Amino acid sequence: MTDNTPTVRPATARVSTARWCRAITDARWFAVTVFCLILANAALLGAETYTGVVTDWHGWLSLAEHACVAAFTVEILLRLGAHADRPHGFFRDPWNLFDLAVVLSTFLPVVRENTTVLRLLRLARVLRTARFLPQLRVFLVAVARSLPGTLSFLLVGALLLYVYAMVGWVFFARHDPQHYGSVGRAVLTLFLLMTLDGIGDAVHAGLEISRFSLLYYASFVLLASFVLVNVLIGVVLTSLDEARNMEHAAPAPRPVSDPAAQQTLLDRIATARRALDDLERELTHASAPPPVEAERTVPTPSRHM
Repeated sequence: MTDNTPTVRPATARVSTARWCRAITDARWFAVTVFCLILANAALLGAETYTGVVTDWHGWLSLAEHACVAAFTVEILLRLGAHADRPHGFFRDPWNLFDLAVVLSTFLPVVRENTTVLRLLRLARVLRTARFLPQLRVFLVAVARSLPGTLSFLLVGALLLYVYAMVGWVFFARHDPQHYGSVGRAVLTLFLLMTLDGIGDAVHAGLEISRFSLLYYASFVLLASFVLVNVLIGVVLTSLDEARNMEHAAPAPRPVSDPAAQQTLLDRIATARRALDDLERELTHASAPPPVEAERTVPTPSRHM
């Protein structure tokens, strides 16, 4: 007699490892611990800027740095282990790639021999707090999404500065060589005037040369300080809204990776299909017309005349 009971395949070691690591990385205490380690690493970097502290506590600071490196290495290994059943999922998250790059770069011999690069990479660990601060994560994503629009803004701004610098060099180079003696100096002067700092002194100095300088500075301030800056703010705000919508969007359902859960799901689907087939047969049988009985022919008695 055949046994139709569905067999549940045992979970593989990779799935068990992923389940165990995921239980740790998804825990709140794990996120709080990593966040505190990042803050401690930031405080450690700040303490190393004081010569007296480095001289008196060099051994302890070095030990604390190695402890931070070990802790961050264990963290990234746990995150990798949480995706052991689906490794591609780890590399789809840009924050995972950033964390992996920061941790792996610490072990490169070229980086460890260069003190400046090593300190910059240690400083990059502070940016990992964005993983645990949603608002900061939204802001960083907005800045990244606004880069194409910002590049267009920089191109237009550079063209505007160059045109006005050439005009300023033509009109003011002879009378004000300190600010307009060359195109480079003129660009630097106009770039500083974009913040409206010192615009009053520049206008008064220009009026002593020509009264048309008022039109020159007024048009530059209107285009550079008002129009371009507002366009840049609009680009950043639009990217911020898009990043906020992406952050609050509902995550896609995670595919079932446990073989036992997959087998259970398949069994439920098969049971539901059989129930639907039985229901369809019953409905078909109930809606069928009743069979028509054959009429009996009753012989009529013959009349004898």
